[in-house]
Amino acid sequence: MPCRGLCIALLAGVLSGSAAGGPVGDLVGQGVVRWYADEEARTLELPSFAVVKPLEPQGPVPGDFPVQVVFGRDGQRWTASIAIEEGTSLYGTGEVAGQLLRNGRVTECWNTDAYGYKDDTKSLYTSQPWVLAVRADGTAFGVLADTTYRCEIDLRDGIVFRAEGPEQPVIVIERDSPQEVMQALGELTGTITLPPKWAIGYHQCRYSYDPDARVREIAEGFRSRDIPADVIWMDIDYMDGYRCFTFDTKDFPDPAELNEWLATQGFHNVWMIDPGIKLESGYFVYDQGTAADVWTKTADGQTYQGEVWPGMCVFPDYTNADVRQWWARLYDDFMANGISGVWNDMNEPAVFNTPSKTMPEDNWHRADAEFGGPGPHARFHNVYGMLMVQSTREGVMEANPGKRPFVLSRANYLGGHRFAATWTGDNSANWYHVDVSVPMTLNLSLSGQPFCGPDIGGFAGNGDGQMFARWIGFGALFPFSRGHTAKGNIDKEPWAFGPEVEATARRALERRYRLIPYLYTLFADAAGAGMPIVRPTLFADPKDPALRSEDDSFLLGGDVLVVAQMQPARDRVVVMPRPIDGVAWREFDFEGFDGRRDSEDPDQARLFARPGSIIPSGPVMEYVDEKPLDPLTLIVCLDAQGKARGRLYEDAGEGWAYLDGEYLETTYEATRIDGEVVVRVAAEQGRMQRTDRALRVRVLLPEGSEASGQGRDGTDVHVKLK
Repeated sequence: MPCRGLCIALLAGVLSGSAAGGPVGDLVGQGVVRWYADEEARTLELPSFAVVKPLEPQGPVPGDFPVQVVFGRDGQRWTASIAIEEGTSLYGTGEVAGQLLRNGRVTECWNTDAYGYKDDTKSLYTSQPWVLAVRADGTAFGVLADTTYRCEIDLRDGIVFRAEGPEQPVIVIERDSPQEVMQALGELTGTITLPPKWAIGYHQCRYSYDPDARVREIAEGFRSRDIPADVIWMDIDYMDGYRCFTFDTKDFPDPAELNEWLATQGFHNVWMIDPGIKLESGYFVYDQGTAADVWTKTADGQTYQGEVWPGMCVFPDYTNADVRQWWARLYDDFMANGISGVWNDMNEPAVFNTPSKTMPEDNWHRADAEFGGPGPHARFHNVYGMLMVQSTREGVMEANPGKRPFVLSRANYLGGHRFAATWTGDNSANWYHVDVSVPMTLNLSLSGQPFCGPDIGGFAGNGDGQMFARWIGFGALFPFSRGHTAKGNIDKEPWAFGPEVEATARRALERRYRLIPYLYTLFADAAGAGMPIVRPTLFADPKDPALRSEDDSFLLGGDVLVVAQMQPARDRVVVMPRPIDGVAWREFDFEGFDGRRDSEDPDQARLFARPGSIIPSGPVMEYVDEKPLDPLTLIVCLDAQGKARGRLYEDAGEGWAYLDGEYLETTYEATRIDGEVVVRVAAEQGRMQRTDRALRVRVLLPEGSEASGQGRDGTDVHVKLK
């Protein structure tokens, strides 16, 4: 018979830990239980990379705890199984191809260079051994298999983890809603640091913009066309023969001057650094690393060599603190060139001309005691990229202590969101990858990585203008929004497909920049409470079974619903959230640069506001700090009681003063009184002074009509209803 987990009557001994040789557990937080296969597994537990601080037992597992774990063996692998009730929907599992709903799918946590991956590709670039389960009644639980070894997640019959290596604990979070589970996951694994504001603007990249004159041409292309963008990226061709921390003296003779010029145009910059270091005497990174004995070893103690872009390479052993400190120091001179952010790529680690696409699993790491001491690559493979970006982040912060770091990583592990953003890897320019952009971003977000998104336009292959227009029409609203493509492909800048597609791209990006006040507030929420920035539509009503598989739409925070069409014919029907107390989610849009409403462009995603919400927005900017947030526009959607609330978070957009209270968080409140709506400041926090600025209010009314009013921010604004 169905029950939450396995039937309590069969597991009474397990709860107390008294079953001979059976599972044992500890309560380690409110509604959080850590299960072990047995007492021996408890004593042999390896340190956790996912959990941000040690979990202290707070008592025995409550007798009515609804989720039980059954441990076993499957050949050389240990297993952990959780039964689920009928009607339970499963999500998460990290970076995975395919649909949002993961029931019936099998994936593998093993960081893999998966160029041009398809629906049946079993493992991708990051590993998050985590499942979010939402029951039919809307209650939820999350399960974390706390192992760094290769781990299969089988969701064909309940939840089953099959992992190599020694048996590790399984942590279960039980909550009343999926939103609460995500907040608890943030408490366990940590939250992102608020990024610099420029990093949530639009990014433009390709493999590669080369030489530096091409970089300038791209920057001028955005500004001359008034298309918003904040960041230009430099892929590996800026290097001297793909040697990391060097510059091609012919094509990039003065990177500092280039970055200074970009800054005058309102652009920041990101430059790539890989872990594969060219094996070449006389190359300063190789010579330094060899003298300090930093390289990963083979099983017989020799320096491991593998082929990557520069030819034969050696690889830093980031599991060792001395190596991480050495790596971090390499960024001192590198960042001094005016570099804004760093892109760590190929860090699964990817190795060419080998069937596994990576280094041997019996390679040896001289890991710190805090990581469990020395061990094979099989134990550290999934955290190799995470430890690299941890070291990179520390180096970037040491080089620029007054600035917030931005690091992007291709490989990562659960908890690695603390150090780097990520993207969905080397996707392809086809309609399948357009279609899975939303569910992939959502499942990454539901696996603790809020700063993420796909390569808009597709990395592998060309695609066409129709595809690019549709992709950027909703991709401009992802947390990480970047256009990118591979070497040899056609150009994929917003203007590359002709004036019609350029107009669609400009409209989509102007919309993103209008919503930067709201987006930045969501990033502050992610940094504070651990909530995803993009959320599945089911979060609007976890009890509604019709929303469980809906992945042609997504929520931005809790108040904005983004509805896209991912098929060429635009013929897929999107399931909308049910009205709240009789009030439907109300559509809104903006007037574009050419006087047309966004909704007149069929390639733009449609936007809807939650009843009871206030959404802050601003004027169009060509980059996020081009001008002050003036006027501030509040988009108001009243609930059935004629009320609405919303928040706006503001700070300097850079630096650390916000941690000392230099920010302004305003809660706005709207109330319908007779024939008008009154909007006022209901609460505020922080020491930053409110700007004397215009405040405009748009009240969304039934049947698509609006009422509007204006005043000064900080004073009551009265809007007469039509």
